[in-house]
Amino acid sequence: MPSFKPLLIVAVAAVAAFILSGARAHAQGTTLHGTVGPAFNISLVDASGDPVSHLDPGTYTIVVDDKSEEHNFHLTGTGVDQVTPIELLGTFTWTVTFTDANYTFRCDAHPTLMTRTFGVGNAPPPTTTTTTTPKPPPVKLLGTVGPGSSISLKKSSGAAAKTLPAKKYTVSVRDLSKVQNFHLIGPGVNRSTGVGFTGRASWTITLKKGTYRFQSDPNRARLHGSIRVT
Repeated sequence: MPSFKPLLIVAVAAVAAFILSGARAHAQGTTLHGTVGPAFNISLVDASGDPVSHLDPGTYTIVVDDKSEEHNFHLTGTGVDQVTPIELLGTFTWTVTFTDANYTFRCDAHPTLMTRTFGVGNAPPPTTTTTTTPKPPPVKLLGTVGPGSSISLKKSSGAAAKTLPAKKYTVSVRDLSKVQNFHLIGPGVNRSTGVGFTGRASWTITLKKGTYRFQSDPNRARLHGSIRVT
């Protein structure tokens, strides 16, 4: 009577190989999603949307959505150093290979406020230290003049700055016109770029209760706006 043991062994081996190949494909083909901005938020989640705290070693696809001109997403660790540029928005895709180690992703502009660490494989838990949380940096406003006959002052979210609380701000100005300038005027503030200047300027100011006006001096009748500070 023929023995079925060889056939059984072959079948078990085939099933084991199938399971192993599937596990390897899962580890090699996993996509993780990173996000930074628009506020002081940074995250890395798996395909289920859960925050990444531990991963198996292997090769992963990282898709990063950079939503802020004041932040970036920097992923570092053994064999990995990937970064998005500050002041550049967009989606970035990387292929990285993680080994048994701890990895960190952070915003280089705000490393004490926006940083996370996760482990891979048999890496020991990351060491933690107790530190005093620093005060958040000034809120950023984005001023633009040009090209052509246009001027605006926006929040970092992209919404127009119409009403703001009294506090400290950083105003990042993009002057894109050689015949216009960006001039911000109000209680305790009188800052401007030069007519004929094109480029970027950055001012740290404190807005007090009252009304502030931004304008292009050569065309102040047409190119102007105002914000109310409460």
